[in-house]
Amino acid sequence: MNRRTKIIATIGPASEDEATLKDMIEAGMNVARLNLSHGTLEESLELFRRVRFVSESAGRPIGIMADLPGPKVRVGAFAGPTELAVGSELFLEPGNERSTADRLQVDYESLLTDIELGDRLTMGDGSIVLEVTANTGNELEARVLFGGTTQGRPGLHVPSDRLRIKTPTPEDLRLADAFVDKGVDFIAVSFVRSAHDIRRVGLEPAPRGPLVIAKIETRAAVENLEGIIAASGAVMVARGDLGSEMPIEELPHLQKEIISRCIALGRPAITATQMLESMTTAPMPTRAEASDVANAVFDGTSAVMLSGETAIGRDPAHVVATMARIASRADDEFDYEGWAHQIRRDRLSEPQSQDAAVTDVMTMATWRAASEMGVKTIMCISRSGFTVRAIARFRPQAKILGFSPEERTIRQLTMSWGATPIPIDRIEDNAESVRHVLELAESQGHIRRGEIVAVLGGSSATVGATDTLRLVRCP
Repeated sequence: MNRRTKIIATIGPASEDEATLKDMIEAGMNVARLNLSHGTLEESLELFRRVRFVSESAGRPIGIMADLPGPKVRVGAFAGPTELAVGSELFLEPGNERSTADRLQVDYESLLTDIELGDRLTMGDGSIVLEVTANTGNELEARVLFGGTTQGRPGLHVPSDRLRIKTPTPEDLRLADAFVDKGVDFIAVSFVRSAHDIRRVGLEPAPRGPLVIAKIETRAAVENLEGIIAASGAVMVARGDLGSEMPIEELPHLQKEIISRCIALGRPAITATQMLESMTTAPMPTRAEASDVANAVFDGTSAVMLSGETAIGRDPAHVVATMARIASRADDEFDYEGWAHQIRRDRLSEPQSQDAAVTDVMTMATWRAASEMGVKTIMCISRSGFTVRAIARFRPQAKILGFSPEERTIRQLTMSWGATPIPIDRIEDNAESVRHVLELAESQGHIRRGEIVAVLGGSSATVGATDTLRLVRCP
C-alpha cells in the first residue's frame, strides 16, 4: 500500500537550496511550509519561487503553506546557542534587541502590565520554563525552573487569555496579501481563538483562494473548536503552544478529539510539533518519537508536520524519508473499517444542510460499494477538491485519485489523506468526464483494463454538492 498520510516539511536554512529541496521531494515531502516568523517578506517570496520551480522541474505537485506569525511574542535574538541553567535568575524587559543568558528582550509592549507574579512563561516549544518572581516597574525578574539551550529568536508563550494582540495582526494581513497574489496554496493562521479570527483573514474560498488553516494552540480555540473547524479549510494541532496552555496530561486526548472532529467535517487535520525533534541533530529518531508519529496516524491525522528537523536539521531529506517510512508502516496497520464506522456514526447523526447531507450519503455509499465489491480505486472529479476531501473522511482502503482542472486544487490535494492529485484540462458533462478520466488513469498506470472503479462527482457546478456515483469497468 502506498503511503496515505501526507508529510509537511518546514523549509529553512538547512533546506532552502534547490538540491536539498529536490531530495526532500524525492524522499516524500508533499507540502512545503514557509514559517513567516523568520526572515523578511522578500526572502520568503524568493523561497516560495524556488520551491515552486523545483516542484515544477521535478514534475510533482507540491503544496506551499505560508504560516503567518500571528501575535507571537518573541525574545530578541541570541548571539549564538545560549544555555539557560536551572535555578538561574534573569530579567525580562520590553524590546527587540539582543538577548543574553541573564537578560531577555521581549517584543511585547504590554509585558510589564499583562504578566503577573507567579506566571510561568515557556520558551520555544516549552522545553524552557521561567517563573516570574518580581516586577520592578522597569523589568520582570524570573527564575529558570527548567533549563536548556536556546538560539535565534525563540517564542515566549504568554497565556492567551492575557494576550491583548488580536489575530490576525495587521502584519499577518500584509503577508497574506503578498502570498495570495503569488498563488500560495495554504495560509496558516496562528493563535486562533474563534471562528471570527478566521473570517477576518478575508480570503476567497478555495480554489480561487488558498485553503485557510486554523492553528489550534490556545485554550479559547479548544473551547470554540466546532465553529473554528466550520470556518476553516483545514486545522493544525499545534502541540507546542497548546501544551503550554492546557495541562500536559490532556494533550494526547485533545489531539484525538480535534483530529476526529476535523475529519468528520471533511477538513484535513495536521499534527505538528516535536514529531522527530531529536533528528535535528541525530541520525535516527527516538523510539518515543517513532511511536508518536505512528499514533498520530492511528488517530486519523491527514498530515504530519516537521519543523526544526528540516528547517535547521543536519539532514532534512533523511528526516523526511524516515518520517515517510514510519507513516507508511502505520498506514498499513490503520483500522480502516473501525474508522469509517466511527465517522458514519459521528457525522450522520448531526443536523446538516441539504447539500452536506447529500454529500454524506453519497460518499458513504461510495465507501460501502468500494468495501463490499473490492473496488481498489475511487476516482473523484472535482473543481474545488471538496469531493476528494469528503470521501477521504471515510479512510477507504481503495486508493483515491483526485482529478481537477484547477492548478491550485491539484496542489491543495497534496495535503488530503490518501489523495493522488491528477490535473485535467476540463470538466465536461458527466459521461464525457468519466470517459476522459478513465483513459487518463489507465494511461498513467493507476488502473488496469477490466478493473471496476468508482467515479464520484457532482452533476452541477455547485461547490459543496457531491451527488453522482458510477461504478464502471475500465474498457
